[in-house]
Amino acid sequence: MKKLLFSVIALMAFFACSKQEKPFNYRGLAFSLPVAQFVDSLTARGFAVDSAASDSGRTIALTSATEPYHILVAFAGNKLQVVQENYEVSSNDSTRMLWQQLRDGLEKELDAWPDCPILKEDHRIANFDTSTGFISIILENTYTPTLAVRYEPKKAK
Repeated sequence: MKKLLFSVIALMAFFACSKQEKPFNYRGLAFSLPVAQFVDSLTARGFAVDSAASDSGRTIALTSATEPYHILVAFAGNKLQVVQENYEVSSNDSTRMLWQQLRDGLEKELDAWPDCPILKEDHRIANFDTSTGFISIILENTYTPTLAVRYEPKKAK
């Protein structure tokens, strides 16, 4: 009986330890990729490096004619730190609507309810805490409407 109990406990421990967490990713691209490979993957998706807006030592800006946002990739050495989408929208109403659509989409995709520390008419933030990183949707409608989605992996302990 003890051997059977020990076997069951060992089997449960094996399955618990073998469960692998999915790495934090940005639209299917893992944050564990080297910066050059990450940028090459985005280039293959139709984005182009905007060298005038990039800082060769810390950030890379990417734009696309078909997407309503541009991407800013921050890195240290060869390791990704943050990826941020900055949306180009024309009115406060369209940014509010897009903020809500992005929030609802992430809520459904992550099956998680966001923390919303600010929910005013013209300033909204929704923070999603995944097991491996953070995703924030930030709306700031002042004189020029701005909407950003920020992906940041959790620091390894």
